[in-house]
Amino acid sequence: MQNNIKNIVESDWFQKAIIVLIVFAAIVIGLETSPGIYNQYSVELKLIDKIIIYAFALEALLKMLQYGSKFYRYFYSGWNIFDFIIVVVCFLPGDYHFAAILRLVRILRVLRIISTVPKLQLLVNALLKSIPSMFYVGILLGIHFYIYATLGVFLWSQNDPSHFKDLPTAVLTLFRIITLEDWTDIMYINMYGSDVYPFENYSQTEAVPSASPVVGAFYFVSFVVLGTMIMLNLLIGVIINSMSESQKEILSEKLNKDESEDDLELLQKEIEMLESQVAKIKDRVSATRKK
Repeated sequence: MQNNIKNIVESDWFQKAIIVLIVFAAIVIGLETSPGIYNQYSVELKLIDKIIIYAFALEALLKMLQYGSKFYRYFYSGWNIFDFIIVVVCFLPGDYHFAAILRLVRILRVLRIISTVPKLQLLVNALLKSIPSMFYVGILLGIHFYIYATLGVFLWSQNDPSHFKDLPTAVLTLFRIITLEDWTDIMYINMYGSDVYPFENYSQTEAVPSASPVVGAFYFVSFVVLGTMIMLNLLIGVIINSMSESQKEILSEKLNKDESEDDLELLQKEIEMLESQVAKIKDRVSATRKK
């Protein structure tokens, strides 16, 4: 019985059925956002939602039963714990105040597709593994922002107070520049002066126009190149390296699992052979005693 359940859970058609169910659940939640559809088909949608919840509960039960008496091994996987929490919360009774939390959990059911598709698990694991390295890249990026923001305030706090009035404003401006959102307009204001290139209304800010063609061009171009190109490539490199490490770990775990299963099969065969030999010896002993 345990082997049959394990074969069902690990089969391709079972995995594909769960993916289809998750996508269908996401579609149902999307339909409920339309007041017209929900008011007209609220009974049907609630019934479908209950069926989906029970289907997810059945999936969790089957995954536990595949381990037999050691059902607790189901909780060794963080993804299984995530799935189980979502199922349990969906079964909890709640009032009007609990409805918002219940809706949030139902939306999070869409994330279960990550625990079902191995490639998505690889991506998420890679992102989680890259957090420590990304932290150091973030420190480097913060230093980069701080240096350029301070220079920007010293250079253009009077010419362009809307963008470089103080340090917090300058940091926010640099964040806008690093997203490449109209960054050339900010560059032209400080290259040609706020009076020559009035991108925004400076009558209320009491700007003192001044042009810095060479310094302005070097400042903004160097910031974009260092901040956008180099930092982005560093982040991509960290994530790719983490993906490679995660893939190696998954392959290693799979190989260890296959080897352990093969060893178990060999051990079972040896035990069966020993049992048969012991039975033959017992038969010979009993036959000898009779003689």
